[in-house]
Amino acid sequence: MRRRETEVVTKDDVLAALSEVMDPELGVSLVDLGLIYNVDVADNKVDVKMTLTAPGCPLHSVMRQNAQDRITRMEGVNEANVQVVWDPPWKPEMMSEKAKKQLGFKG
Repeated sequence: MRRRETEVVTKDDVLAALSEVMDPELGVSLVDLGLIYNVDVADNKVDVKMTLTAPGCPLHSVMRQNAQDRITRMEGVNEANVQVVWDPPWKPEMMSEKAKKQLGFKG
């Protein structure tokens, strides 16, 4: 389904949408976990680079697909590509304060 081309999608819009996508094991958003590394928006196309907490994550494809599906449902998005990358490696310090508190990390 093609979206209206007049809608202007911003990086902040994409991050807001991705903040609704939860890690199914932790119940914390991909954004708060610090898993979203890069968002590029151009001509109704969104490219995202994200990582996971560990390369062997069994939910690798599910989390990537959930992120891509959420972006695709955004008004003004015609195409979404989500790529999982491993560089730089994820570290707990990348989490938001909200996520650290939710997961019981001491500051």
